[in-house]
Amino acid sequence: MDLARDALASEAGIGLGTIGEHLAVEATGDRVVTHLFECTDPAYAGWHWAVTVTRAPRSKLVTVDETVLLPGPDALLAPPWVPWQDRLRPGDVGIGDLLPASADDERLVPLVVLEGDDAVTDWFAPRTDAENAEAGPQEPSELPAPGRSRVLSGYGRDDTAERWYESDHGPRTPLSRAAPANCVSCGFFVPLSGGLGRLFGACGNAFAPDDGRVVSADHGCGAHSEAAGTGSAVQAAAPVIDEFGYDLVDLPGVSVEETDFEPLSRDTYPESTPEG
Repeated sequence: MDLARDALASEAGIGLGTIGEHLAVEATGDRVVTHLFECTDPAYAGWHWAVTVTRAPRSKLVTVDETVLLPGPDALLAPPWVPWQDRLRPGDVGIGDLLPASADDERLVPLVVLEGDDAVTDWFAPRTDAENAEAGPQEPSELPAPGRSRVLSGYGRDDTAERWYESDHGPRTPLSRAAPANCVSCGFFVPLSGGLGRLFGACGNAFAPDDGRVVSADHGCGAHSEAAGTGSAVQAAAPVIDEFGYDLVDLPGVSVEETDFEPLSRDTYPESTPEG
């Protein structure tokens, strides 16, 4: 034990003021034990010094293997390391920040992919059935502009649609439930192009809470273009006057303290009776 404590102070260069009482000794192998000392440094609450000592076979000389600082059961530890790409959250990108999408981002697909589940030309293919007759733009000029090497993949479209639909701009919010009608019938609703335009559009009402944001077609708010006012205008309530209470105040030549008051009764004021 003394050898272990001296090793901390001399070989490891640790001040004696940070080495507390001896806590325990643990056997970690044949002729190998580890002594644990309390760490009194306030920056390492709950940690302890560990000094491993050993003895060679048939030798009486004990030597020091290593000295380390280890966390105890109640030690204060830093949170687990999380890579930056996993720590990033929506809205973290600010002015001047750059966040390029990785080459293997599954939300994107090269523009040259024109068939299969990730095809982009299917957004603009002619519609043959009545259900999709008006779904999305169909003009070749509305294809993604040249210069973009990647566009949303099939997964990217589905992920975007699900995120938008479950957000505060979807149908499952108190604002939508209290709305007089859905956005699809509102004159300020600007549908998106492409496949996402089948369900989403942008709000163009400056007085709406979702102005300039993407909303679902079944979203809604009170600023609907066809909303009709219901109920009469609010009338100002008449003030309530307390005619039963009163305050006693002094008047010129009359003192409240020197005045005798008699209780009011029907005998005093007979005209106040029902017969009167």
